[in-house]
Amino acid sequence: MHILDILSSRKTSLSFEFFPPRSAATWDDLYQTIRDLEQLAPAFVSVTYGAGGGTRELTHDLVVRIQQTTSIPPTPHLTCVGHSKGDVEAILERYAAAGVSNILALRGDAPRDEPSYDWSQGDFRHAADLVAFIRRFNDSGRHPDPRGFGIGVAGFPEGHPDMPNRLAELDFLKLKVDAGADYICTQLFFDNHDFFDFRDRCELAGISVPMLAGIMPVTSLQGMRRMAELAAGARFPAALMRALERAKGHAEAVERVGIHYAAAQCAGLLDAAVSGIHFYTLNKSHATREIYASLGLSSGSGTPL
Repeated sequence: MHILDILSSRKTSLSFEFFPPRSAATWDDLYQTIRDLEQLAPAFVSVTYGAGGGTRELTHDLVVRIQQTTSIPPTPHLTCVGHSKGDVEAILERYAAAGVSNILALRGDAPRDEPSYDWSQGDFRHAADLVAFIRRFNDSGRHPDPRGFGIGVAGFPEGHPDMPNRLAELDFLKLKVDAGADYICTQLFFDNHDFFDFRDRCELAGISVPMLAGIMPVTSLQGMRRMAELAAGARFPAALMRALERAKGHAEAVERVGIHYAAAQCAGLLDAAVSGIHFYTLNKSHATREIYASLGLSSGSGTPL
């Protein structure tokens, strides 16, 4: 299902992100998670792509499996790093043949073993270049849907870690949208004011496509530290830190605090009629299901919000 149809059919879309596992055992665990979350009737699920395309085949295999065996539309990530135009064209051909309708186009992270990675040497220096290439593929008529792939791009409510100039950051985001992006999916954030301010600044910059809010509940202190590493620049508000401090490091209490905090965020976002909420699940279902339950969203209803 094309993202334009998904977003137009729901007041607020709810979607999830997974990453491809690297062992047979974790594949089984992930697929059980997908089955658990399928009951919540998500609008779509996204599947991540390792730095430098390191999980290219794993990502493709998971996307096709979701496409063929579940009712959830999959959205694979696709990055600029380490890919020629020929590589990307071949990937798009494979996804089109499998009936995949949407792509999340990202610049991606430089390979960890190349700290001085030269972005200027590749065919795709910026995510806008990748978006424009996918749009040209769409125009070639090689996708079963006459509109081609729906295209998403990333947004950063707390600021892009590699772009301290916030005005230039919005310029780059507008370039991605002008190149043909259909929607924006944001990096995780923990203060809704950051999201609302970012959305308002985008509107002032002439960016009007739908924006999905990225939410990741804190379920452990170790996980929070990992978030701080993966989402460089992520800001943990004092209210969240105080609540976690009251939990005194007890695992179950920390998880309850994190789920409660994320549920409150989601309630505020729903009240503000956001276009969508995208849950970063870390391949687990419990926290997301608890958030759904606290918001009064019934499992399997499929009812658009």
